[in-house]
Amino acid sequence: MALKEISRIMSAQEVQDKISQVRREHELLALSPKLNPTDRAYLEQIREILLNGEYKPDRTGTGTISIFGLQKKYDLRNGFPLLTTKKVRYDGILRELLWFLKGSTNINDDLTQHTPIWDNWALPDGELGPVYGYQWRKWEKFKKNSETGQYEKTHVDQISNIISRIKTQPDCRRIILTAWNVGDIPEMRLPPCHAFAQFYVVNGRLDCQLYQRSADFALGIPFNIASYSFLMTMIAQECGLIPGIFSHTIGDAHIYVNHIDGLLTQLQRQGHPLPTLKLTKKPFDEIKFEDFVIENYQHEPFIKFEVAV
Repeated sequence: MALKEISRIMSAQEVQDKISQVRREHELLALSPKLNPTDRAYLEQIREILLNGEYKPDRTGTGTISIFGLQKKYDLRNGFPLLTTKKVRYDGILRELLWFLKGSTNINDDLTQHTPIWDNWALPDGELGPVYGYQWRKWEKFKKNSETGQYEKTHVDQISNIISRIKTQPDCRRIILTAWNVGDIPEMRLPPCHAFAQFYVVNGRLDCQLYQRSADFALGIPFNIASYSFLMTMIAQECGLIPGIFSHTIGDAHIYVNHIDGLLTQLQRQGHPLPTLKLTKKPFDEIKFEDFVIENYQHEPFIKFEVAV
């Protein structure tokens, strides 16, 4: 029987017993002093959830250990924040990001052939509704026509607006990217998890803070850290800045119960130095997958985690 199937028939008491066992064996949660800053920050949060989180049922029926409200910072000047205590398939992260940036909402638009990230949520025709890409590049705006008195639909390109504002008003406190469009939520196959980001320019660098309402720590968070770091690097290059600090603020920070054993394995690893990212110098909207090169990515073996749908 698959781990996910086992977790679905575990009672709340059995889950609590599993958590108690982990806490009794807390020496397994000690972190290596050799960890790089990114792996350390990530694993400190894993340890915090395992030791102090509470059992919480969830939409998928799998069951989680959860904490509400966590934050960590990742300084891109120290290396690109890609976890090394397990292999992270960053090609899929990049493919998804570039798919978002095209404004795409269908997995058949150059996504599913590269990564199955969204396959479980797509309709038979591949459509996902007005998810991230649509909100980032085509947020619907209605303006009244003064002559006809009728409202006409136009679109807001948030990404272009962000780049323009960084270039012309770098001290602005309104450099915001949001995917949480309340009116469109019912039409989305999966509402935005990483919902709201703010960009900040200081001393020649670009920082970003992300608010994420829901975070699957085993599977999602390594992707989210890398994805927004890729996006920061792209925007920083376009605006003549260096990518700086990514602050990751999380609401419901959870570990699915069928991910615990894999994370205990990851907690015992030492990791490697962080890799570096090289990005071809070209206009923002002309950047392609091939323009990204991750150099010196050393990592521990891949850990398989089941997706909770």
